[in-house]
Amino acid sequence: MAKLLFKLGKWAGANSKKVLVAFILFSAILGGIVGIQGMSFSEGTSMPGTESEEALKVLNKEFSSGESLGEVDIVMKAQDNEALDSEENKAVINELLNEIKKDDAVKSVATPAEVGNINSEKQIGYAIVTYKTPAEDVSQTSKDIVERSLEITRDQGIQTGLAGSVEFEKTQAGGGPGEIIGVIVAYVILTITFASFIVAGMPILTAIIGLGIGILLILIGTNYFDISSVSLTLAGMLGLAVGIDYALFIISRFKQQLKKGFSVRDSIAIANATAGSAVVFAGITVMIALLGLSVVNIPFITSMGIATAVVVLFSIIVAVLVVPAILGLVGHRLRVEKGNKFLQKINRTNKKTDANTNKWGKFVTNHPLVISILGITALVVMSIPFFHLNLGLPNDGSKPYEFAEREGYDLLTEAYGEGYHASLVVIADPANDKNATKDKLETLSNKISDLDHVASTSPTMPNKDGDMFLINVTPEGGPNDQETKDVVREIRDLSDANGINLMVTGSTAVNIDVTEHIMDALPTFATLIVVFAFVLMMVVFRSLLVPLKAVLGFVLSIAATLGFTVFVVQDGNLIDVFGFPGSTSVLFLLPVLCIGILFGLSMDYEVFLVSRIREEYLHTGDAKKAILVGMKENGAVVTAAGLIMVVVFSGFIFSHDPTIKQMGLGLAFGVLFDAFIVRMTIVPAVMTLMGKASWYFPKWLDKILPKFDIEGEEIMKEVAQPKVRGSRKVMYNLDLNEK
Repeated sequence: MAKLLFKLGKWAGANSKKVLVAFILFSAILGGIVGIQGMSFSEGTSMPGTESEEALKVLNKEFSSGESLGEVDIVMKAQDNEALDSEENKAVINELLNEIKKDDAVKSVATPAEVGNINSEKQIGYAIVTYKTPAEDVSQTSKDIVERSLEITRDQGIQTGLAGSVEFEKTQAGGGPGEIIGVIVAYVILTITFASFIVAGMPILTAIIGLGIGILLILIGTNYFDISSVSLTLAGMLGLAVGIDYALFIISRFKQQLKKGFSVRDSIAIANATAGSAVVFAGITVMIALLGLSVVNIPFITSMGIATAVVVLFSIIVAVLVVPAILGLVGHRLRVEKGNKFLQKINRTNKKTDANTNKWGKFVTNHPLVISILGITALVVMSIPFFHLNLGLPNDGSKPYEFAEREGYDLLTEAYGEGYHASLVVIADPANDKNATKDKLETLSNKISDLDHVASTSPTMPNKDGDMFLINVTPEGGPNDQETKDVVREIRDLSDANGINLMVTGSTAVNIDVTEHIMDALPTFATLIVVFAFVLMMVVFRSLLVPLKAVLGFVLSIAATLGFTVFVVQDGNLIDVFGFPGSTSVLFLLPVLCIGILFGLSMDYEVFLVSRIREEYLHTGDAKKAILVGMKENGAVVTAAGLIMVVVFSGFIFSHDPTIKQMGLGLAFGVLFDAFIVRMTIVPAVMTLMGKASWYFPKWLDKILPKFDIEGEEIMKEVAQPKVRGSRKVMYNLDLNEK
């Protein structure tokens, strides 16, 4: 692979304009297709085969009265000591609904008094606005009319919020301003790393090119596959981060080769063969981890993994093609800009940083046992909250307080209890007519009512044929509470009582089933990832202990990541720091996403750092010196790459969408723990303790396993080394076909 990338890099550097024009044209064609076809996201989180999903099919078949129309519930609370149905308040509510009814898309409206849903204190109730189309087809114009009209009741002192099937605050396909800030901070880090404004912009530019192509392909794919908008966010988050990092590694190696006296084109070719090989290997690892999400066997998670893998693939392609092409254009200008005192000062600081990095390496290798114990203990302590992890799906109660949907959620909770949002639909299917008697159905309904944590049940309601019956059950707890999950299980355990089969469905039951399936699949998925990581590292590094150390480090970092997420999101610590409006359950797909994505990223850093250590050890046989050299030469790049990942992911923490916030928090701190505590601290400390034993590998195993030259050793053996005559460096035009 190294030889292929050497030739590819040299060709791209010599044909820069052709490469860039080709990518611009390709992007334009994809953009044109998106413009013509549009996009069609699928936001379902269901999983075929679950009990709730099968029950939902029965519900739609036996109890549906036709197409489900979009509905907006306008939740209102009268001022203290006032009744919502007072004559004055009725007049204001009618004025509000009459304004909304001017919209031709509205089919009907109903006041709280007409619906009869005012709570026992007579203060809270909700009006219902029904549209002529399904919820997903309600236009933004209609939504804007509703939101503007809310000022009518609010101006009269009536607290007003929103609920219902029409979604007002949709998941954002990005992190908003926080993402932009993340990119700006990444640019600052790159400027300090390269001491050049021009070079600092290159990794961001190439990352955007790869990300843009990948995103366009995903948008096209939404017309043919079920892809959620969250997939676009995850793809953007990861694609931007890895795109910047991959370009950073190749450009860093390019500059190293220039300093050694190689020509621009030869430096491009060598950088592509060496750092490019590591990029391809690391990128494929990330892709495999993302595609491995299919093991969980949940369609929307599988499509999320595939979509994100597409973006990573084009990040790799851009790194080994577009980066060399741009380097071919820029050439020797990739150095500190002359006359810029600020950058010259940074350049001097960078030289000091190299020394300091080496001092950190010496500190770690001089106190390996203490460093290892401290690092491992810190991660273990952060992992403790993981053991009371409670997964769920963020809802309107997780949104910021200033959102109308959050206000509506809180008002409904105040009026009817938390269980209002966790309503369960129970379908009773008697085995025969003898079991469908009124007494047996009433007995069954009473058994459900008597269950712990059940607030109320509705009377049984038959379908049109009278052979199936519907019971609405309201739990005491919210949709993500453990008590609600227990209620679902206990109702199912009553199935076949009195010869009646019970099926539980509704959005709460569906989410509970998906969550439990993820928890059941998590050990298998994690085991596959760990085994794959061990085999992969064993093949790459020709060692038994180095892969074992890499895998255990990954397990520690992922446990600490999930533990810290529980500590913040679920336990409510530091929520003001990260902008969470309150404590809530952890996003049900976060564990598998963190395991899959952080596995790929952690292997990136392991490869970039340890491969240099191995290269030095093979040359010198000195294990400790190899660690110091690896940390000095590649440590600074790994540090910069890790910081960039952290700031890019952190930009998504400040999104208003609770799903994106949790993803950003988990991935940002996952990289922070893995890159800086595990790879830059625990790894060199443990390798120092192991000494030469780190590189023990049985000869029989070495013969049967394939070999991957990710450091381009074959290339470096074959190319001519530049000769230095006095202070003058002689450039060589290298050709692998020439000896």
